[in-house]
Amino acid sequence: MTNSIDEFEDASVFMVIGSNTTSNHPLISSRIINAVRQRGAKLILCDPRCIDLAPLSSIHIRHKIGSDVALINGFMNIILNKNLEDKTFIEERTENFEKMAEVVEKYTPDYVSGITGVEPELLVKAAELYASTKRSMIVYAMGITQHIAGTDNVKSCANLAMLTGNIGTPSSGVNPLRGQNNVQGACDMGGLPNVYSGYQPAADLFVRNKFEKLWGVDKLPEKKGLTVIEMGHEIEKGNIKALYIMGENPFISDPDAKHMHRALKKLELLIVQDIFPTPTSEFAHVILPAACFAERDGTYTNTERRVQLSHQALPPLKGTLPDWKIICEISKRAGFPMDYNDPSEIMDEINITTPSYAGITYERLEQGWGIPWPCPSKEHPGTKFLHKDKFTRGRGLFHVIEYIPPAELPDAEYPFTLTTGRIRPHFHTGTMTRRTAILDREAPSPFLDINPEDAKSLRVRTGDKIIVESRRGSLKLSVNVTSDVPKGVVFSTFHFKEKNINELTLCAVDPVAGIPEYKNCAVSIRRS
Repeated sequence: MTNSIDEFEDASVFMVIGSNTTSNHPLISSRIINAVRQRGAKLILCDPRCIDLAPLSSIHIRHKIGSDVALINGFMNIILNKNLEDKTFIEERTENFEKMAEVVEKYTPDYVSGITGVEPELLVKAAELYASTKRSMIVYAMGITQHIAGTDNVKSCANLAMLTGNIGTPSSGVNPLRGQNNVQGACDMGGLPNVYSGYQPAADLFVRNKFEKLWGVDKLPEKKGLTVIEMGHEIEKGNIKALYIMGENPFISDPDAKHMHRALKKLELLIVQDIFPTPTSEFAHVILPAACFAERDGTYTNTERRVQLSHQALPPLKGTLPDWKIICEISKRAGFPMDYNDPSEIMDEINITTPSYAGITYERLEQGWGIPWPCPSKEHPGTKFLHKDKFTRGRGLFHVIEYIPPAELPDAEYPFTLTTGRIRPHFHTGTMTRRTAILDREAPSPFLDINPEDAKSLRVRTGDKIIVESRRGSLKLSVNVTSDVPKGVVFSTFHFKEKNINELTLCAVDPVAGIPEYKNCAVSIRRS
């Protein structure tokens, strides 16, 4: 997030796009709800589904799935034609504006309506409302990123914020809500295939030399690694023989699950490190039982970049170890000694290697409720919001982005669009929440949301069983008839191993980030 969670309390306008915030980020959604109800803040909701935030919205844009770039380009077209852009900010803080403006010129309300299905008048109202204040916050989640155009979607959000000067100031900015606990921290620490910690490129010779000297090694690789999806393909080709999975359940969470099933079975060695057995661990040759969060010390970095210290509350169960100890022990046996005595010594190394974490020490974290990076020194208080005086690269770059359609569109054989997501009682693949009787009672089995008009044409009612089929597989699911989904769209969740919706989803990925298009695939439906 460019801005902090506290700043939601003073925002004038929220544009929530691709985020079912009440289900996936309930504490953050409470800030939005309070701002709307108590202060009169305005909410622009851009979501094809009628989620829980919809009744609170001033404007609900129900655009077609996968049309986000066209929608945002349309907003910018309207803002430019009505002279609502921040000319001073554009002149002083950005570059490439003219090329971006030239491209969005064709994204008129009528043209965008043809792509998105949204009435031109509603597009105009939304664009005017967003541009009406310098306290407009864009909030997005995986409904933006989990598309083949996910990177373009994110860049489009940045374009819109820069166009109106809604970045680098309080209660504004572009604010992605991360999908799981400490995803931000894992990325910050180099949990990506092309960077070291602090997003320092592996291809940069200076960066590699720094880490080689610190770690006492020669010739760290400059070539970027593989994404999870790429790993699955390489396993099937026979190019990867062994896989070490830590805190991940790809058998359920990866798209085209049957493909991942084949890949896991083909491995000569699969090591799974986790706090509970998972469907993925059923394929494992070795299972390494890890301690859970309450059984270890460490830090977590939340979605607003805030590094927070967590203390051990319980002794680890017999036979388990904290993740860092397991990794150190394996490293020693592999010939590279890692001799940390406790997590604070790991943070000491992070302070040296990672400029944005340089001033974040255990001693400082003990004194408060966390420090948001970048924090370049021990005297620095941490950064509440980013890009105050300048962007990291100097001037903000407007990207030239054209709309591209989803990888798989409905047709005569598969006439419905399936989109997937989470529901409030469960978390990700259910490996923790479905072990909790109260939560599993709230949602014990999967379902398929379907629009009443579609249900009528298929002659099904809530509770009936249907067969939903894609080009990759089929499932029998219970129907839930609801106007929350638009005609032609169906929705289901991926929490249930016994009915894994990812057996149907598409293994098409964003070419830059490598993120799969979970939010869109074509399916057919028939009565069971």
